[in-house]
Amino acid sequence: MVLKIFFPQCCNRADSGLLVGRWISGHDSAVVLAVIHYPFIPGQVKQYVQKMQAQSGVELSVLGSWSLPKEGQEGMESFLRDLSTIFPQERWLQIRRQMGKTGFTCEILKQGPNGRIAERKEKKKQEEADGGDGEEEDEEKVIFVHYEQRKVMLSQLHPIQSGDRDPKTDPPSELRQMFQTVARSQPLFFLDRYDDGPLKSTHWQSEGREASIIVELLKQASVPLCMLIGWLLSIWTWVCNIRIFSLYPLRFLSSKLSTCVQLSYRTEHMRTISSLKPATDHTQFMRKANILVSFLVDVALGVLLMSWLYRDNHITMLANTLVPVADHVSKELEELLQWLMGAPAGLKMNRALDQVLGRFFLYHIHLWISYIHLMSPFIEGILWYGGLSACFGLTFALSLLSDMVALLTFHIYCFYVYGARLYCLKIYGLSSLWRLFRGKKWNVLRQRVDSCSYDLDQLFIGTLLFTILLFLLPTTALYYLVFTLLRLVVVLFQGVLHLSVDFINSFPLFAVALRVCRSYRLAEGVKFRVLCDEPGSALHLMMEINPLKGSAAVQTYRTPTYSCYPKDSWGALVKKLFVGELIYPWRHKTTKTD
Repeated sequence: MVLKIFFPQCCNRADSGLLVGRWISGHDSAVVLAVIHYPFIPGQVKQYVQKMQAQSGVELSVLGSWSLPKEGQEGMESFLRDLSTIFPQERWLQIRRQMGKTGFTCEILKQGPNGRIAERKEKKKQEEADGGDGEEEDEEKVIFVHYEQRKVMLSQLHPIQSGDRDPKTDPPSELRQMFQTVARSQPLFFLDRYDDGPLKSTHWQSEGREASIIVELLKQASVPLCMLIGWLLSIWTWVCNIRIFSLYPLRFLSSKLSTCVQLSYRTEHMRTISSLKPATDHTQFMRKANILVSFLVDVALGVLLMSWLYRDNHITMLANTLVPVADHVSKELEELLQWLMGAPAGLKMNRALDQVLGRFFLYHIHLWISYIHLMSPFIEGILWYGGLSACFGLTFALSLLSDMVALLTFHIYCFYVYGARLYCLKIYGLSSLWRLFRGKKWNVLRQRVDSCSYDLDQLFIGTLLFTILLFLLPTTALYYLVFTLLRLVVVLFQGVLHLSVDFINSFPLFAVALRVCRSYRLAEGVKFRVLCDEPGSALHLMMEINPLKGSAAVQTYRTPTYSCYPKDSWGALVKKLFVGELIYPWRHKTTKTD
């Protein structure tokens, strides 16, 4: 058998003492966490180990002894060997580092049935002297796996296992147990060589505890800040729950406005951040951190946008440009309608229907231009107060811009709806009359096409209606095609805005920053390289962390958001456009995706 010992690099030159760690259940391996230096009192060591075990929840124990030869400590090795009777273990590891060599030697002492300690190396020599017929299965080889304790403690092994797994039926792997043991043993690392206590130890913080005054101050200030944010959110929730806001018109309007959707989304984010409950696992911690960093970056970008808007009269310039642009767009639409009312591209249209549709749409354009000129004195004020929404974040400004675009292009949406409804009516009428010619009809109850017999009058009327709809279809289809293209341009622009908002809300900036700056924090696995393979010593391997791929980090820690992508496939979208079904805006508040 092979015994794997995970040994921290920081303990390679530690003073002689006791090895504190854990035996990994279900595997023939041990994790060394710290070395308690000599001199010590065994009773105090037992109390200290029990205390750390209660605080960390890890089954800590004294694994064995560690010897580093020094002058004046010739009998140290035999003294540490005798401690195996005070700290009873099934196996006692006696690790010794020789001067001038890189590798370690390890002797495994086992407790026999009669309570005596038997040394494996001496037993092997005695079996060889007796005839060399000892069983090979009694020989136990040792492999030392060196690891950087701080990196392993701070890293998270992926894929992340869910907390509802049963460790008895589905136990974690050996490597995952090793990572979890080091991560949960943080209370053990608070003892350093500068403490005034009776025990001194070596681990990754042995040279002094790692701490940051700024981090500690932020932790102290976060509690009252979270309480203040929670109180403000409770007031906001109470205002939103007023009965007048639950009426159908207001509820329907709030579900369609991108600004209201973004406001509800940010409210949920702030409720998550301001929660006083600490994160119970790595997933919750990363979710809170990603939301906080995303919110701070969003606000910073919004402040930059607001500073640009209110500098050098940019808002006045935008307001003075908006009305001429609206006039230009209306003029272009009028010219387009005049072109459609003639002979567009040499096509011969139904003149009566063409004139009716053209004049109908021209009347709507005149109404819209009158509305724009009526609102022109208030546009600068609307932009000035609307620009203040950028202080809540760039996403609020983009959402407000999307709503303003939807409002300014409402006439184009009306043209599209009129044309689509008229075109859809003719398409479904032609399909129904085509089934009449073939002796078929649509069965509404069974949702299928059945055979049906028609009399002569029905066939005659159906022929007349089919001929009329067929000859009027090109004129209607041309108007539908033009206004559908205009509508798709507006929807494409709004889609770009929604995608930008969704990107800022969902992109895991904190996880990507960890992947770039401290890649070991997000571990996909480990790799081993031979560190030392000297004769007379055990095999030494160096365990290095393989960082998680950037795409995998984004996919794993992406914040769930309300989808702003089309619900239908491209084939279904083309089918809807062909039959004249309405293409609604892409944002669906009831659809939440990961």
